[in-house]
Amino acid sequence: MQQCKKAKKERKKGKKADGLAELLAKVEEMEGTDRKIAERLHELVTTHAPGLTPKTWYGMPAWADENGKAVCFFKAADKFTERYATFGFNPNAKLDEGNMWPTSYAVLKLGEAEEKQIIAMIRKAAGS
Repeated sequence: MQQCKKAKKERKKGKKADGLAELLAKVEEMEGTDRKIAERLHELVTTHAPGLTPKTWYGMPAWADENGKAVCFFKAADKFTERYATFGFNPNAKLDEGNMWPTSYAVLKLGEAEEKQIIAMIRKAAGS
């Protein structure tokens, strides 16, 4: 219920809100691995898909298209008491491939190989 209230608040703010400041504030609240992953994902998305805009989505860091719809998002493990963090894509991401494709990924840490995969996915999702 708490998450729904946060999401509703974010929608009400609309484009008036400073999405970058909100995203960075959410990342700042994180600790340890979640924070490192979120910081690096933000760098990767803003560098390799500059058309996507930072925002928060259900209280988590996300990056949106020109219509303000979240294309990709990060879900911290600690916030939801999960074993791993998640980097995911929403239906408006341009990832369609055949009749089935992954829309979210478990993330334990980011190394060079994972970053290459993420860069390819965010470029494709953003239509870059």
